[in-house]
Amino acid sequence: MSIFAIADPHLSFSENIEKPMDVFGNKWSGHIEKLQKNWKATVSEKDTVIVAGDISWAMKLTDALPDLDFLAALPGRKIMIKGNHDLWWSGINKLNGLYENIDFLQNSHFEAEDHAICGSRGWTCPGGGEDFTKEDEKIYRRELLRLEMSLQSATAKGSKNMIGAIHFPPTNDRFERSGFTDLFAGYRVKTVVYGHLHGVNNGFEGEIDGVQYRMVTVDHTNFMPMKLI
Repeated sequence: MSIFAIADPHLSFSENIEKPMDVFGNKWSGHIEKLQKNWKATVSEKDTVIVAGDISWAMKLTDALPDLDFLAALPGRKIMIKGNHDLWWSGINKLNGLYENIDFLQNSHFEAEDHAICGSRGWTCPGGGEDFTKEDEKIYRRELLRLEMSLQSATAKGSKNMIGAIHFPPTNDRFERSGFTDLFAGYRVKTVVYGHLHGVNNGFEGEIDGVQYRMVTVDHTNFMPMKLI
């Protein structure tokens, strides 16, 4: 029984959506088939897969259902967090009533084996070369609160082994500490996975304050779920 992670499958099975990912490069050609094949070859029904955001291009839940059905049909339990493109995500209680083998994580945590899975969407971090507006600051602070609620939820249950999942990179583009890295370190999270970045391997991977960070965007992992535990 293992724990895996991926991010950014960017599915679009609904007939109302036309988002071919191969416009972002040849590597994305047939990406759904690659992911499906690798997932089935790697993950068993007893395993857990963290899906760290940007799950579906859909704007509405009804259009996201074919994408969620696709993931539900793959082996294993899935624990999902919201990405910036997951505009269909709303009503957490409703979402968590849809599938027996998919859990949607928001302001809480889920247990997998002897680990607690905690996380939030995250946001752009201040201090890098990119513009960081007052609106960014507002969302950043809100996401810090949501992440801490998730971590507190696990702590209140006595969880000792925590895995963090966040969609956005937990640092700015200078790989400096942020409120997210401070929270993960403060709650003694062992491993954090994230996605969001595509095309070039410009995300931080390594250790900050005792926490291991791993980028699991599907085009970074060659469309293979990355084994964590």
